Amino acid sequence: MIPQFGILRWHLLSLLLVVVAGWWVLSSGAADAAPRDACQTGGLKARVEAADLDFQHRGRMSTQVHSYMTVKVPDTWPHARDLILGEGSTEQRNAMHCLLRGNEEPGERAAEWRFHNPRVTAGNGWITVEYQAFAWIKQTGPFLIGPWDIDVGEKKWPVVLKPPDALKGADWKRVKVDLGGLGTTHISPEPSSVKDGELVWATGKSPGIRVDVDPPWQRYFVLTHFWLLLSNVGVASWWVCASVVMALAAVRALPRRPSSAEDESGSASRSFRRLAGGIGRALHNEGPRQAVLYWAVLSAAVVLTLLLLMKEIESPSWRALIGIATGLALVLVARPWIRPERPSAQKPGAEKSVAPGGQRRQARVVKVTASGVALLGALMVAAPHLFGQGPVLPPTTQSPGHFGLVLLGLTTLWLGLAAMTAWAWRFAREGGLVREDWTERWDGAPARWVAVVSTVLAAIAAVILGCFWWAMNLDWKRVTWPTERTGNPQEVSAFLVGFPLQSLTWVYAYSWVLAGIALVALLRIRVEKQRSEGNRLQRVSLGPEGPDFLLMAALFAFLVGLRQLVFAGASAAFYGLWFLLIILSLYALRSVGRRRSVLSLADGQFLSQTFGTPERMHELLKRSHEYRNCHHQIYLMEHGRMDGAEREELEEEVREQGRWLSGQGPKHPAEVYSVVDVALAWGPGPHWWDNARHAAKLAFVFGIPASFAVVWLTSFPDHRTWLFTLHTPNGLLEIVAKFCAWQIAWAGAGMVLGALWRVLPGRRSPVRALSLTVAYALPVGVGALLSRITDTELSKALLYVMFMLIILTLTSLWLDMSTFREERQFWPTSFGLLLSIYQLRGIATQTAYVLALMATAAAIWRDLATSVTKQ
Repeated sequence: MIPQFGILRWHLLSLLLVVVAGWWVLSSGAADAAPRDACQTGGLKARVEAADLDFQHRGRMSTQVHSYMTVKVPDTWPHARDLILGEGSTEQRNAMHCLLRGNEEPGERAAEWRFHNPRVTAGNGWITVEYQAFAWIKQTGPFLIGPWDIDVGEKKWPVVLKPPDALKGADWKRVKVDLGGLGTTHISPEPSSVKDGELVWATGKSPGIRVDVDPPWQRYFVLTHFWLLLSNVGVASWWVCASVVMALAAVRALPRRPSSAEDESGSASRSFRRLAGGIGRALHNEGPRQAVLYWAVLSAAVVLTLLLLMKEIESPSWRALIGIATGLALVLVARPWIRPERPSAQKPGAEKSVAPGGQRRQARVVKVTASGVALLGALMVAAPHLFGQGPVLPPTTQSPGHFGLVLLGLTTLWLGLAAMTAWAWRFAREGGLVREDWTERWDGAPARWVAVVSTVLAAIAAVILGCFWWAMNLDWKRVTWPTERTGNPQEVSAFLVGFPLQSLTWVYAYSWVLAGIALVALLRIRVEKQRSEGNRLQRVSLGPEGPDFLLMAALFAFLVGLRQLVFAGASAAFYGLWFLLIILSLYALRSVGRRRSVLSLADGQFLSQTFGTPERMHELLKRSHEYRNCHHQIYLMEHGRMDGAEREELEEEVREQGRWLSGQGPKHPAEVYSVVDVALAWGPGPHWWDNARHAAKLAFVFGIPASFAVVWLTSFPDHRTWLFTLHTPNGLLEIVAKFCAWQIAWAGAGMVLGALWRVLPGRRSPVRALSLTVAYALPVGVGALLSRITDTELSKALLYVMFMLIILTLTSLWLDMSTFREERQFWPTSFGLLLSIYQLRGIATQTAYVLALMATAAAIWRDLATSVTKQ
C-alpha cells in the first residue's frame, strides 16, 4: 500500500509554496515611498557647467545615447543641504527630484538607465551635482534622458533640450551634442562651434536647442514594423524547419515496408506515398517514433501559439485560458505513463514486479493531477468568487484580486513545467536513458512520485515568479528614481497579468533540450536494435548512416549550432536558414571524410578482419605498441642514446607491421598509414555509439571552464552588465540556464565528434577536431556577410568557435589515450601515455598547438571583457 499521508504531505507542501509566493508578492508590491515635500524652485540661480549628449554605436544596427550634466546649486537654495545627505534618505531623494525631475510623471523615463546615483560635492558656497545617464534606442517614440527629449522616428530623430523646471532659469555655460558620425537635417539655433560632428553652444539663459538627427538606413530599419515582423517570421521558421527535420528523422527511423508493384509507378508519387505511409505507421506505432512525431508537430504549434496568437490577443482571460489549455494538452499527449516495449528497457523479470493495472493507475494519477491544476486555474478566471476573490481577469481597482492572479500565474507556469517534464521523461524512458531503479519506483508508486514531482515543480514555479518579481521591482525603482517607489496595485496587476505569457515564453524557449533528448533516445534505440540483430556489417560500421546520420545532424543543429545563433544583429530573421546551414555543413564534412579519412581506404573485409572481434582489436593494439617501440628505438639510435640494436632489424620489424596490416584485406590503408594511425582512427569503442558516448562525457568535463567563461562574460564582466542582469526579469534564471545550455552544447559536440570519429578527415585526432569545428563555424560565414551589412562585431562568435576547438581538441587527445588504455599499466601518468602515443616530436607539436589555441581564446575573451567594461 502507498502511505496516503505522505502523498497528502507533498501536496500540502506544494500549496504552501504557492501561498508563500503569493504573500511575498502582495506584501512587497504595494508600498509607495514617503510623500515628497513641495518643491521650492522659485528664484533658483543655478549654473549648468555642462550638458552633453553623445551618440555612440557598436555597429549600425544599435545606437546608445549618453547624457552628462554638471549642475552647480547655491547653498542658499532651501533644498541644497539635503543634496549632501546620505544616498537613499527621504530628504536627499526629495531634493534630487526637485532639481532634476520637477513635475514629471513617474514612468516617463523608462528608457533611461543610470549606473550610479548623481555624485554630489560641496565647496565655495556651491553644491555640485554630476548627473550621468544613458539609453538604448530600441523602438520608435519619445523618451527622456537627462535634460534631453528624443523623439525616435523611423527616418528622423528630433533631439530637444528640455530642462526641468528648476533649471529653466539657470545659466547654461556649455551645451554639446556629439553626433557620433550621424548626419543631421536641422540645427537650431546655430552652434557656437562645429568640429568632427560635435555641436557646441555657449549660451546663457534657456537655450532652446533642437537637432534633427538623420541616421543611416540600417539604424532606423531595425525600428520598423517590417523588421519586427521579419524577426518573428525568422523565429517561427526555426521551429518549423526543426519540426520538419524531427518528423523526417522519426519517419526514416522506421523500417521500410517492402515495395509493391504499385509503388514502382512514378517516383514523385511513390516518394509521397512512402512518406505518408511512414507518418501513418509512426502515428499508429506505440513507441519513441510516435512520441517524436507528436512532439515535432506540437512544438511548432506551441511556439506559433505563443508568438503569433497570445501576443495578439488583448483579452487577458482568453490569454490565460489558452496558456492553461496548452500546458494540459502537452501533458496528456506526452503520456508519461507509457511503458517502453523494448526488451532491454527493463531487467529480466521486471514485468512481473509491476502490479496489474499499474499503467492505468499511472495514467489516472497524472491525468487527475494535471486536470486538477488546470481546473483550478480555469476557475480563477471564470469563477473567482469560489475562492473569496473579486474579478481576477481583468483586474479592477476596487478588487484587484492579486492573490488570484498569483495563483493563476503559478498554475499556468506549473502546467508548462509539467509538460516539459512529462515529455523529457517519456523520451528518456523510451530510449533507456534513465536508471532502471527510477522506472521501477515509478511503476510501483506512481502517486507518490507524482506528488514529489508536483512539489518540485511548484517550488521551481515559485522561484521563477520570485525572480521575475524581484527584477520588476528593481526596474520600477529605476524608472521612478529618485522617489524609488515600488509598484502600485494597478502596476502589480499588470505585471501579474503578463507573467504567465512571459514565463511560459522563457520556459518553452528551452524546449530544444527535449528535441535533443528525443534524438539521443532514437539513436540509442536504433543502435540497440542493430546490436541485437548481430549484423556483422553494423558491428564494424564506420559511423552513422542514413537515418542515423540524419538524427545526428539534427542533434548537432539543436544542441550545438543553436548556441552561437544570436551573435549577429540580423540573425533573428534567418533562424530557419541557419538551422539548415548547420545540417548541410555536417553533411559536407561527412562527404569530405569519405575521401580523406584514414579508414576511407579500407573495405568491408579489412574492417571485419581488423576490428570484427575484441581479439582482433587487441592484436592491432599490440602491433601498434610494437610499432611505436621500434620507432622510439630508432630515434634513440639516431641521437646516440642507445647501442646494441641493429637498425636493419628494427626497420624490418616496422615493415612487418605494415605487411600484417595489408594482409587484412584487398583494400587497405597500409600504403599510406601505419598501424598506429589505423588504431587511432578506429577509436576506443567497438561501435561508433560507444565512441560518441565516451566523447560526450569528456567534452562535458572539458567544457566546464568554457561555460563559466561565457556566462561570466555575458552576466558579470562589470557593474553595468551585472545591473542589466539584475533588472532583466529572467536575468538570474538565465545565469543557470545559459551555463547548463553551454554544457549541453559541449557534450553534444563531443557526441558528434565521437560518432563521426572514423569518417572525419585527418591523420591525427586534433585535425579531426578541427574539421568538426570548421563545420560548426561555417554558418558564421553567413553571419559575417550579414555583419558587413549590419556592421555587427563577430568577436563573440569567434570566441565560441575557439572554445569549441579547444574542447574538441582536448576530447580528441583523451580519446587517443582511451584507445590505448590497455597500456595504462606501463605508464605512471596520463601524460606519459600520451607521450608514448605521439612520440617526442609529435607531443611537442600537439602541446604547442593546444597552448596556442588557449592563448588565442584568452586574448579574444580579454578583448571582449575589456570592450564591455569600456562601454
